[in-house]
Amino acid sequence: SAQIADLQQKLLDADNGDRTKQRWDSIATILEAKCALKYLLAELVSSKVQESKLESSFQQSKASYSDMQKMLMEERNHIMEMEAEFQNQLLVQEQHHQEKV
Repeated sequence: SAQIADLQQKLLDADNGDRTKQRWDSIATILEAKCALKYLLAELVSSKVQESKLESSFQQSKASYSDMQKMLMEERNHIMEMEAEFQNQLLVQEQHHQEKV
């Protein structure tokens, strides 16, 4: 019964896809063409709005990525400076120890 239900669902999905195609293929009057054109234009506007939102989000993410990368480089430089300072202090301490010995 699960397989039958699955097959019935697939059949309904395929049928809906065919109906949509048949609707577009069977446009016969100017009124139907106007309705179809209105629908397509509405879909186009919706897609353009979606594209604009995605583009804006992408630009924000790109700017955030750039800021994070800059901050990472600053932190790396800071760590390298601290490491050099530590190495200097270690060298000075070793020299003092050698002098005491």
